[in-house]
Amino acid sequence: MLYAFGFERIGVVASDLYFIDPHPTPGQEGAEHGVRLEVRLLRREPLTGTIYAARPIVVDRPLWRADLLESVDGPAGSLDRAHHPRFDGWNPGARVFDEELSTAPLDWVAGKLTDLDALLAEAGVAADEAGPHDAAELRSATPDIMAAVRRLLDGVAKGELARPPAGAGENLTSARVSWL
Repeated sequence: MLYAFGFERIGVVASDLYFIDPHPTPGQEGAEHGVRLEVRLLRREPLTGTIYAARPIVVDRPLWRADLLESVDGPAGSLDRAHHPRFDGWNPGARVFDEELSTAPLDWVAGKLTDLDALLAEAGVAADEAGPHDAAELRSATPDIMAAVRRLLDGVAKGELARPPAGAGENLTSARVSWL
């Protein structure tokens, strides 16, 4: 499932995720599932038809990510693999584990979203990438975004979302099932 929230130039997307890293770091072996949330650039493309035509919308490159993940074999709701990487273009860097993120993941993410300027600075992204009203609009929408994240996490906990690929056997060594 994918949720998308769009503002002027900044968007937030969130999706359930089932993941098996083919080259895990020690202690990160095995399947994990949960929710991936990304702050991305958005771009409105020109209309390709009449004034009534649907507008093409591009969900462009990621600026920041939070992965609210847990070991599939671990305790439900533990979010023991929650982390956030820094991006280099489209590619994420190493997993960064933050004490506050591990202690209160939803509050930590909400706090990041309510301060777009600090989030962009932390991510090494120029403030002018955002539109002049993006920070205020994102701050205002943060409760709705977090409600969507909670719904996704609830779906993961119930086994309805973030499932392994269909027909996957027990010997699966790599997988990524998600919109993001």
